[in-house]
Amino acid sequence: MSRFRITPSVIPNLFTAMNMFCGFLSIINASQGQYFYAASLIIIAAVFDALDGMMARLTHSSSELGVELDSLSDLVSFGAAHAFLIYQTQLISYNSFGVVISSLLMIAGGFRLARFNVQLVGFEKSHFTGLPIPSSAITIAAFVITYYQKGIGFQPPFSYVTIPLVITLSLLMVSTIKYDTLPKFTLSGIKEKPAYFGFIIVAAILIIATKGNALFFIFVFLILFGIFRHIFYMLAKKF
Repeated sequence: MSRFRITPSVIPNLFTAMNMFCGFLSIINASQGQYFYAASLIIIAAVFDALDGMMARLTHSSSELGVELDSLSDLVSFGAAHAFLIYQTQLISYNSFGVVISSLLMIAGGFRLARFNVQLVGFEKSHFTGLPIPSSAITIAAFVITYYQKGIGFQPPFSYVTIPLVITLSLLMVSTIKYDTLPKFTLSGIKEKPAYFGFIIVAAILIIATKGNALFFIFVFLILFGIFRHIFYMLAKKF
């Protein structure tokens, strides 16, 4: 009879499970009209998503099972959850058209995760091809936290931005635009990407100073930076 044995992989998988659980709670809160909590839970899920990778590296327990579980969790927390959140807060007023538009975030996110898993070689990566699905979800969550008014909804011009924002994020997830991975929080990681760490520190200060209101603009900046860098590299190749 085989004995039950706890392996190091349990630790990162526990963080992954918490990521999925937060996504599930977000959907429940959004269905009950608690949109601020639903958006906050998506951001908390993103924290667990970042921590599971760190724990996997610290415990040297990266595995194919962990990769697949992480993708399934991401589809719940950053695919279904943020698609449902933006549907409930704004796109529900467009009836069937709103259902189709909001579903693009989940569908594009699913394709994005599937492509990532197919292209993954080893467990270390220098960049992402296409906007990472957590970045899309955090952008939507931060948009809701910053501009949604309880009992009123999104007011112009933000109500007009919703559909273009959803379509843009969906297209970016399935694009070939490269986005940087999070750097390793080690001395070598700091030396490798000092500017990136400087940006993280400044971003953290801005988020704290603005009580979270800067989060949306920070992610918009990161998204636009990836687009403009892609255009610059394409033009550089031609000339």
